Amino acid sequence: RFKWAMMVLTLTVYYVTPWLRWDRGPFAPDQAVLIDLANRRFYMFGIEIWPHEFYFVAGMLIMAGIGLFLVTSAVGRAWCGYACPQTVWTDLFQHVDRLFDGDRNARIRLDKAPWGPAKLARRSSKWSVYLLISFVTGGAWILYFADAPTLLREFFTGEAAPIAYITVAVLTATTFALGGFLREQVCIYMCPWPRIQTAMLDEKSLIVTYKDWRGEKRGSVKKAQKNPEEYGDCIDCQQCVAVCPTGIDIREGPQIGCITCALCIDACDRVMADIGRPRGLIDYATLEDCEHEAAGGEPQSPLRTLRRPRTLIYGGIWLAIGAALLFALGVRTHTELTVSADRNPPFMLMRDGSVRNAYTLKLRNMEGRPRTMQVEIGGLAGATMWTDTIARENAALVQQIEVPADATRTVRAYILAPADTRDQSFTFTLTSLDEQRESDTAQTLFTTPGGDP
Repeated sequence: RFKWAMMVLTLTVYYVTPWLRWDRGPFAPDQAVLIDLANRRFYMFGIEIWPHEFYFVAGMLIMAGIGLFLVTSAVGRAWCGYACPQTVWTDLFQHVDRLFDGDRNARIRLDKAPWGPAKLARRSSKWSVYLLISFVTGGAWILYFADAPTLLREFFTGEAAPIAYITVAVLTATTFALGGFLREQVCIYMCPWPRIQTAMLDEKSLIVTYKDWRGEKRGSVKKAQKNPEEYGDCIDCQQCVAVCPTGIDIREGPQIGCITCALCIDACDRVMADIGRPRGLIDYATLEDCEHEAAGGEPQSPLRTLRRPRTLIYGGIWLAIGAALLFALGVRTHTELTVSADRNPPFMLMRDGSVRNAYTLKLRNMEGRPRTMQVEIGGLAGATMWTDTIARENAALVQQIEVPADATRTVRAYILAPADTRDQSFTFTLTSLDEQRESDTAQTLFTTPGGDP
């Protein structure tokens, strides 16, 4: 049931998210989650990430990595068993198998049966559903990179960009192949994460475990009834092997092919209930707890793994990074200034002996509305400023410039200083003339023929 719930949840998030709307005003897109490559923006509900703020994305990727370490430390390979995309789509395709081919025994019989009209019809129908799911999967992915309704219309009218069709084709083919046919081979042979996770597990890690001291020696129910002291609880029904998506036998001990999906636990518990024996022959447990129980101790709660030092350290690091990102989001301003001085020529000597330097200013307005911003220079005595949009006759220490909504405006600024000025640092200050009064300061150098004073 938990796998069903996780499959429904993850697929719903993947397919539905591009269609969610979020009102950001008339000057920004209203798609809740959007990776806007054309305008170099990343939107996630009320958060907007600009290219120069990539550290937020890096922080989230680090949190995702540490989150995997945290999950592995606490509950073993739960990511592989429940939430990995390969697992989710494999589960979905297996439900399609059951719909068209029946249960496992029926599928085996159909696989062995010769090709004929009936088998061809079933296979064609099933593979058509595979292809439809794969196409929808690839199509949903591209909707994260543009306005979903618009892109969907353009896609089916042939107006979309070629990269959209190429991306859908590649993702459709890979989903069809990996989820429909390769399946467990991806987990066992292609994915590097099982190797990494295996190195992270120890005797205190929660894994799916066969309790051999209780199950051995294996034998049928009739044999166990005749010699109850000789045989264990395992009746060698092979149900744990039959339901395993990677085809391993959990009774052989921990293996790299086990993705901790726990389907063998459900299968074994059903058999134990049918024959009147206690559940838990296959169960979530640590190797340490198994040794304790085999020695006659009471079964331990698997929740103890949440209190181990490694789990607490991973959790603390994960929370600290998350808190730092939230703090950075909370204190960041929506007004930024970048200044670059001209290097060729570094200065111009005017007829009256005064010196002019030119600078490229980038005024960044990260609000979803146009704003009037004030540019001011400080620390340069006697200097005046004008821009490529403001005539020299109106030169002053302070200039006002309109910056469009959610955009960066590039402005050429010219600074004129008296003849006796020498090389020195000074500042540009950008201030938004609204109720927020946000400001940003950039320091730069004024260059003259005289050099340093």
